[in-house]
Amino acid sequence: MQAGEFFTLLGPSGCGKTTSLRAVAGFVEPSAGDVFIRGQRVNEVPPHRRHVGMVFQHYALFPHRTVFQNVAFGLRMAGVSRDEIERRVVEALALVQLPAHGARYPRELSGGEQQRVALARALVTRPAVLLLDEPLGALDKQLRDRMQLELKQLQREVGITTIYVTHDQDEALTMSDRIAVMRGGRLEQVGAPRDIYESPATVFVASFIGNTNLLSARALGGHEVAWGQSRVRTAAAPSGAGASVTVALRPERVRLEPEGQADNMVPASIAQVVYQGETVRYVLRTEEGLELQAVELGQIRFNPGTRVRAGWSAADARVLER
Repeated sequence: MQAGEFFTLLGPSGCGKTTSLRAVAGFVEPSAGDVFIRGQRVNEVPPHRRHVGMVFQHYALFPHRTVFQNVAFGLRMAGVSRDEIERRVVEALALVQLPAHGARYPRELSGGEQQRVALARALVTRPAVLLLDEPLGALDKQLRDRMQLELKQLQREVGITTIYVTHDQDEALTMSDRIAVMRGGRLEQVGAPRDIYESPATVFVASFIGNTNLLSARALGGHEVAWGQSRVRTAAAPSGAGASVTVALRPERVRLEPEGQADNMVPASIAQVVYQGETVRYVLRTEEGLELQAVELGQIRFNPGTRVRAGWSAADARVLER
């Protein structure tokens, strides 16, 4: 990780995200490998001496203590002077936009305010690394979406190195500088959000990050594969001719009745129309009964049963590892 980076561990439940985070924090001893913080190996260093701040999914605030006392707790345990505690807690509460909430108790706060208090408590000790374990999971969607932007902005202002754990792909894409996609305790791919989305390395990454068409095809050689009776050009040459491959194609890259000539043109009919507000999702059936999805912005243009042509660029069709 780079200093000041917002690095996200993303994957399904049970893939090892939280265990990895707890290993950095010192709550779990790694079975192999080393943990370095600011260039120093800390495998044998106890959690309270690792200079990390941690925010849990349910915040773990002390219900019988005020907001000020919650935020000050770590400083008091470290033996910081009373005047210094006062100054730093005031600064931390101002940073999370709760300057007038010091005398309140957690039960008097909204979910979003409790999350900010937990952040202030983690930041007030000036840790080397901030560890966040699904801190937005308990919030409703509207508040969660707003807090994603606020949390990322706060992280940029403070400039603190951050490791974030989530199973929410949208959250990871919105907030991260880099994402590590995990499955079964292993890293599937590490990269910037755009690289992860646009150039998935494996079938799992393509299917876990966003919606995608996964086309089972046969390599023809060069940059072409056979998808049913259709010949499809791809972004990269697949393995030897005759090999079974999977091609990933994002639904928003599929154009219906495109103007001009596309690299790939497939006749199909509209099987289903799903109105999703800002977008419309079409489920298409080819003449051979193969399924393809397309997503468009705006209003519904086609009704079920309508025959269309589906086209897409070769650069958008990516051959993946199984």
